[in-house]
Amino acid sequence: MLQGAARATTSKPGAGGRRPNVILLLTDQQPAGLTKRSGFPFDTMPTMDRLAGEGVDFRRAYCTMPACTPSRTSMLTGRWPSAHRVRMNYQADAAFYEKDVYQVAREAGYRTGLAGKNHTYLKKDQVDFWRNYSHEVGDETGGDKAQNAAYEKWLKELSFNVSTKPTPFPVDVQFPYRIVSDAMDFIDQSGTQPFFLQVSIPEPHNPEQVPEPYWDMFPPAALPERGAGLEALEKLGDRARWLHRLENYGYRDTEKNWRRYVSNYLGMLRLIDDQVKRLVGHLEAKGVLQDTIIVRVADHGDYLMKYGLGRKGVGLPETLVHIPMVWHGPGIHDRGKVGETCFVSMADVMPTLCEAMGAPIPRGIQGRSLLPLLRGEAYPEAEFRSIYAEAGLGGLYYEQSDNVPSSIAGKQGDGFDELNMVTQSGNQKMVRMGKWKLIYDMMGYGQLYDLDRDPDELTNLFNRPEVAAEQGTLLAELLMWTIRNQDSLPTGPQFRKYQTKWPTQHNWYAPHRHAEPGMPFVP
Repeated sequence: MLQGAARATTSKPGAGGRRPNVILLLTDQQPAGLTKRSGFPFDTMPTMDRLAGEGVDFRRAYCTMPACTPSRTSMLTGRWPSAHRVRMNYQADAAFYEKDVYQVAREAGYRTGLAGKNHTYLKKDQVDFWRNYSHEVGDETGGDKAQNAAYEKWLKELSFNVSTKPTPFPVDVQFPYRIVSDAMDFIDQSGTQPFFLQVSIPEPHNPEQVPEPYWDMFPPAALPERGAGLEALEKLGDRARWLHRLENYGYRDTEKNWRRYVSNYLGMLRLIDDQVKRLVGHLEAKGVLQDTIIVRVADHGDYLMKYGLGRKGVGLPETLVHIPMVWHGPGIHDRGKVGETCFVSMADVMPTLCEAMGAPIPRGIQGRSLLPLLRGEAYPEAEFRSIYAEAGLGGLYYEQSDNVPSSIAGKQGDGFDELNMVTQSGNQKMVRMGKWKLIYDMMGYGQLYDLDRDPDELTNLFNRPEVAAEQGTLLAELLMWTIRNQDSLPTGPQFRKYQTKWPTQHNWYAPHRHAEPGMPFVP
């Protein structure tokens, strides 16, 4: 972590000088588009949909990298993985930044807390309140300790796989229930001090399990067919096929039970939503909902058995990088339909919250403040015409000829780690603009998709003459993002000789001058 002085900002506290409370509500491994409001056939998250309808629902939101720790680090630091240097789940302490959103909040006089899954560099002594959970072990501050322990033992026995029976424990041992109870404790303890709280729910991430009454709430037989099933796997390349073999090695019934996988997953969404309803009700009862910004995001998506794959792993498909993002709170309304038109990122969360809390945006932030968009103020459309994401650890891709054994993940039949040296090999970068999506890699291989016609990304149009103009435009846009996100934080004392000019208006880079046609741009 780099320490240094923050730059000036034009931001101010909220209306009437009141600084808003902040709840950063995070789910794990949930793609966009799984609620009724977003066009899904089932009503999985009515409370979330209500918050979205009352606030700003960004339909074009993307994670910075489809892996937990890199994406969560972007959320806290406002930086892409290539800059904050955390590019895999086992690298949390490599994070490089000046100040994160927790430091900004504490310096602004906020009481800070974490209730739920961390999976970043954040440590207990860096916040005022700490109730930490993993996917198999929860905080034991409250509840029936014996029953909680029995539930967690049962969870571990699932080995992160799909449960084919209802969870034999009540709802109040589930982590979403316990985490929301912890969040309510934090709110009760905060008094009149403004608070910043991350409510980080480990679900609906695998294991796919759910208790009554959520079991079969969305019956397997009633689920819509997959747009692209196992038959599409051949189009995805060696690494995706290797991942499928890994799944069969670790859990042979993944494909057989794909409907149960999705049914349990959707049931868990409703369970989570009911707990969010509890949290919102508690805020209302305490009389602080009207003074609280709720930011609802997910760290990345899930294949949800598209292409015959579960969880996450290979590449930058929409089902892994396209995430939900909703903002709700004082003064937040979608007056100009920005939620439908603007491309935004997980990296935008941090600078937006800085300005919402009336605090300076630190140096090195690559995300953009969305606060003017949330308040219905003027903004440059060019700033939000596209968005960018990354994947990969570097080096060359592992290929079929490398004969990497599936056993690198552990014992046969004992689960599998989908993020490994094969699935994360190489480097890819992605840009989304309009209906188009371009992916380009370190080998010079390109993918180009028209998502209006090909939402499952099965027909690669790269280098086809009929889309040459669109391809050129997207390659230039990707180059712009790559240059823009090159890290410019100081790395030594010599840097003081050259003072970098940081953007002062909401961290926007949108050009304010344009060259005449045929003429070079001269700033």
